[in-house]
Amino acid sequence: MDILLQQLFTLVMLLLLQAVLGFDNLLYISIESKRAPKDKQAYVRKLGIGIAVGARLVLLVLLTSIISAFTKPFLTFKKEGLIEGSLNLESVIVLFGGIFILYTAVKEIFHLIGTDDLHGNADSKNTKSAALVISTIVLMNLVFSFDSILSAMALAQQPVLNEMGQPTGETEYVMWVMATAIIVSGILMIVLADKVSDFLQKNRLYEILGLFILFIVGVMLISEGAHKAHLKFFGNEITPMTKTTFYFVITILVLIDIVQSKYQKKLLAKKQKASD
Repeated sequence: MDILLQQLFTLVMLLLLQAVLGFDNLLYISIESKRAPKDKQAYVRKLGIGIAVGARLVLLVLLTSIISAFTKPFLTFKKEGLIEGSLNLESVIVLFGGIFILYTAVKEIFHLIGTDDLHGNADSKNTKSAALVISTIVLMNLVFSFDSILSAMALAQQPVLNEMGQPTGETEYVMWVMATAIIVSGILMIVLADKVSDFLQKNRLYEILGLFILFIVGVMLISEGAHKAHLKFFGNEITPMTKTTFYFVITILVLIDIVQSKYQKKLLAKKQKASD
């Protein structure tokens, strides 16, 4: 009974962790799904998240089985005083994800600046096929999943007991707890994805805020991937952006956006009053 209570407590902790770490993932899905044809965007979000949840479960089994294959260096380089590092599969995946998200955020920001379409209707050049958008969502969802799955593996462990009920000194992963957390968080993302997308569609100014948040997510992933690869430039090791720093920056961005929006509304109201 004590073991079951401990596992349930771990499940609650993992659900909270998935909720916190899933915010940037959900934001990316909402923005990326806009590239699909308008009549298929909701379908793309739901199917993309559904496939991604299945892929997360496969990744969970894979990581618990061969975690060393992801963390074992396959390329080490050292140029004294210039650059040095040790790449592994995990660091390459995280670095690639960060670079791709950074590129996506910058591209979309410039698209918003340069477009004459203020109503958010995607032009034919900027529209992707539903299959391509789904593939991108699934791929980036796996990149976002690495941190959450590794954190889940660290939390969802229990001691192995012998026939007498005594701990052997070894630990094992509680798979049902981790799988349940992934499935429940996936269902919540499916439920919330349309709401987030609709909110951004109705409040276009917040879409710009969302893109800058994605920009910071890209920087965070790049710094994290570089840290996992032990990259050093000119003798200085790259340190990862902490979650505390990330959410502090996000909070400042949101506060600035709220103040700016209220000030802008005040100016427009005063201008309207003066014209009347």
